Amino acid sequence: MLILKSKGLSSMNKVSVLFVCLGNICRSPTAHAVFRKMVQDQGLQDLIAIDSAGTAAYHIGKHPDTRSMQTARNRGIEMLDLRARKVDFGDFYEYDYILAMDEENYHNLLDLALPEHKEKIQMFLDYTNDYEESEVPDPYYGGAQGFEHVFDLVESASEGLLNHIKITHLS
Repeated sequence: MLILKSKGLSSMNKVSVLFVCLGNICRSPTAHAVFRKMVQDQGLQDLIAIDSAGTAAYHIGKHPDTRSMQTARNRGIEMLDLRARKVDFGDFYEYDYILAMDEENYHNLLDLALPEHKEKIQMFLDYTNDYEESEVPDPYYGGAQGFEHVFDLVESASEGLLNHIKITHLS
């Protein structure tokens, strides 16, 4: 059993995670909600800050896609409180982990970031060993099965990310 110590982390300097996709209504809010639930289930919400954003401004202020919310609800996760927003320059200063859902958004983030922030930008699925995929596919134009698959990928990568954070920052 891993014993967690806070290493003096206060609410001012939590480990911070930002999930990023294109419009911030399917993949990144799904990762936000899934990871938040895992963090809360382990009582780590005072040590880890979580948010999500998109690289495009298509849906600012909107709820996640209804199919994402239904899939989440079917898995015991609520995400109705989340609202789409666009990545801004301050995010590169604020977040320790900036996790892209796919290569396009990964490169968009690298283009936006200053050189000293580029190391924070990673592919989210780098944190799973359960799937061979390197990108979380966009389920927006597909059916319900696409949303289920996104949740499977996100749950797996979220477990790996949380374990990484616990070992790297909280032990």
